[in-house]
Amino acid sequence: MIWDTHAHLDDPRYQGDFQGVLDNMARAHITRVTNVGYDLPSSERSVRLAHQYDAVYAAVGVHPHDAQGAAEETWESLTQLAREDKVIAWGEIGLDYYRDLSPRKIQQEVFIRQIELADQAGLPIIIHNRDAHQDLFEIVKAHTPKKGGVFHCYSGSWEMAKLILNLGFYISFAGPLTFKNARHTVEVAEKVPLDRFLVETDSPYLTPEPYRGKRNEPAYVRQVVERFGTIRGLEVEEAARLAFENGNRLFGL
Repeated sequence: MIWDTHAHLDDPRYQGDFQGVLDNMARAHITRVTNVGYDLPSSERSVRLAHQYDAVYAAVGVHPHDAQGAAEETWESLTQLAREDKVIAWGEIGLDYYRDLSPRKIQQEVFIRQIELADQAGLPIIIHNRDAHQDLFEIVKAHTPKKGGVFHCYSGSWEMAKLILNLGFYISFAGPLTFKNARHTVEVAEKVPLDRFLVETDSPYLTPEPYRGKRNEPAYVRQVVERFGTIRGLEVEEAARLAFENGNRLFGL
């Protein structure tokens, strides 16, 4: 059993062959996928998918790109969604200083607000972090979520990883772990405790080798599991089992 803990199956790129994507998942033994929201409409779609398909679970939240557009009504609606069956996390939330699509001060305020809302909902958080390591670490250090969380698609250093592991967070690996130039990510995979890692695709983005250049999909999380297993000297079944158990522990399933 393999769990893709971060995907965006509501993306328009799946509309033409959604059933085929689910069939590919089954053939690859991907038994669970978390569909992650990035604004209110995508969070609503995530919950609908979770209600429609046994293998799908949902996360709800506002991505830092969309922080500037969030209003009080957004938080009220997301709080309602967070109570729905099969909603297991609040995310993806965090900071993105690479594209800066929302002002950084607003990103920070919205991130803190969502940590507080996740605490009220009793949910762990899914963190997006791009080129914002110091500010993001200071926020999670000062506002550590009560139910913990995961740094999704981790790309930082081992030094940063040690700090966030000490705060109780999990680290999730995606397609970049399979890339030839993934030196920092491989180092983290070599050293992360085996009870604190997850695997994901972030599909349709970040397609792993040997499928780079194609649309990503949950079936390809198997390549991430295999690469992690190779790095740690584990059979793919053992790496998958550990990641699945870690997901159950973090997300309360």
